[in-house]
Amino acid sequence: MPLLKRKTFSLLDPPKDLDANESVFQVRFTKEIFRDYQEYLKRLNLYRQRIWTCKVTGKTNLTYEEALVSEHRAYEKVQQFPKELVGPTLHMIQYSTLSLMNLVDKVWVKMQEDIFEGLELHARKKDSNLPCRILKVITDGSTLKYEVGWLNREKKITETSILNSDDLIRKRPPLSRNMLKVFIKESTSQNAPWVVREDLAKKYGVPTNPPEEMKSKFVYQNGFLRCNKQTKRTIQEDTENGEKIKRRKRGVENGGLTDEEMALVKYPIEDSLLKPSSDDPIFMKRPPLVRDFKVPVGSVGYLLSVWDFCSSFGRHLHLSPFSLTDFENAICHREGNVVLIVEVHATIFYLLMRDEGDYFKSSPSKKRKSKISLVNWTEYLCDFLEKEDREALFSNNLQTIKRGHYGLLDTDVKLRILHELVEEALTTASIREKLDEQIQQQTALRAANREEARKKKELEDSAKSESEKVEMGQATSSDKVQVKGKDKEKSSEKKKPDEAQQHNLEREIEKLNIRTNPLGKDRDHSRYWFFRREGRLFVESSDSKQWGYYSTKEELDALIGSLNPKGIREMALKKQLERFYQRISTSLEKRTKEVYQKILLEEAVLRRSTRVRAQPRDNPAMSFLKYSNKWKEA
Repeated sequence: MPLLKRKTFSLLDPPKDLDANESVFQVRFTKEIFRDYQEYLKRLNLYRQRIWTCKVTGKTNLTYEEALVSEHRAYEKVQQFPKELVGPTLHMIQYSTLSLMNLVDKVWVKMQEDIFEGLELHARKKDSNLPCRILKVITDGSTLKYEVGWLNREKKITETSILNSDDLIRKRPPLSRNMLKVFIKESTSQNAPWVVREDLAKKYGVPTNPPEEMKSKFVYQNGFLRCNKQTKRTIQEDTENGEKIKRRKRGVENGGLTDEEMALVKYPIEDSLLKPSSDDPIFMKRPPLVRDFKVPVGSVGYLLSVWDFCSSFGRHLHLSPFSLTDFENAICHREGNVVLIVEVHATIFYLLMRDEGDYFKSSPSKKRKSKISLVNWTEYLCDFLEKEDREALFSNNLQTIKRGHYGLLDTDVKLRILHELVEEALTTASIREKLDEQIQQQTALRAANREEARKKKELEDSAKSESEKVEMGQATSSDKVQVKGKDKEKSSEKKKPDEAQQHNLEREIEKLNIRTNPLGKDRDHSRYWFFRREGRLFVESSDSKQWGYYSTKEELDALIGSLNPKGIREMALKKQLERFYQRISTSLEKRTKEVYQKILLEEAVLRRSTRVRAQPRDNPAMSFLKYSNKWKEA
């Protein structure tokens, strides 16, 4: 449960004698029930203040709901903690007096340096690098040797060998510092010193008797290892001083709201609390969403994320651009190999092989011919799907692919496979370097943009100052006035290119945006997405199971007119839509014209087909068959 001022916060019990037909108010994320609306509103305002702390990660300045989400994600990360590392990690944690961050650093470094029983890594066996598990560490004088068990795809030991340290190949760090931090908090019953939970200590054989040197500083009280008076006084003084500084920085002395503040609700507030009011403007009716996707509605998110990745990293992948419509039609096509789909797979496979990371080292693809073609591309795909972490997900589809019938796979399966490929590609060194490079360029351009804005403000202030001097009669000479007039003309001429340069800088910054982020959310927590290469405004439901879109300027205007700026989410969304209105509306109108032209062309093809047999590729809906990768590596 989230903490308030670093202390446990208790939820309210349900009201007594609650009638089944009684109208009440319930907080969605705590399930607390209130009879009185003002009490309900007071509680909800408390929850939406950024005064809460995630109990697991220690993150501060969160709303109650954000802290709940943070805890949930942290628990999920703990479940991913490698089982073979649990025991060694708990032994390093037990009775440590280090701060959390120093303890995390110590354990993390130790994990990279030490080789211990249970650790899974790779080792050289004949001419291959194969997965294995350390079964025993053998001390031979000053030399260490290791008994390893070779693992099959099910991670079962097939045979054993004795190896030297030079034969072992360390993989990437087995866990992140953030995961370690969460694991330490979850597996201990107290800190200062850190004490492992009793059940875990018993399970993994962790000593429960503190070292002798600690006994002078700590004493047992009610079953817990506590600081003695002197140690406690020192820690308490440091903590109080630190908390005072933190409070001063946050500007928060009181977590609750006064009665006077509650009497005057200040907008914006939580959207779901809004009720019709006499001072409300006339809101427009929100237009219905268009949902005419060809792919299953639950797979639209995969469709968009894969297409956005290919569009954003096209130059880096050597993959020329294609429209979202063509991509959707191609992924739904069931007859033969589609060049567009093959090229998407092939360029990502080339990227993974160039990276020479874990995927490449453990994949049979490195032994195949480096040229990926329409004939052999599914062999690389099967290699990817047969990796141990994916085989269970796609085992039912492997035989279909191996028989040469990729097109017959369900559309959602095709998109899930591509999504897995994209997720793997995002871990490669070259993509991470590209992202870092773009971020550095954006930082430099933003700095230049700020400098231009500063110069513009100085010019405006200077012009304003000169104008005030003339008006106050401080410049009585006509010659001086004439000179100043010329200076103002020069200043005005100088300001115009500055504004143009600032506008160009803003456009360059936008071009460097690789990752697309949602514009915002509405009162129902639906997310709104705009991709600069696609003339539609997409809407994703809060549970990501439903998708729709708006495609006309009229729908955009109606959407903006339906948003209530008194709500936190809808106010932020409305600001973003108004900020990018010109760009979004222009993109929508452009696509509307293109769709109209396609309809005319389809009608022309249909009329011609009544006289002669029209070729399938003449139909705009089949334009994806004409795709050719113009950026393909020679």
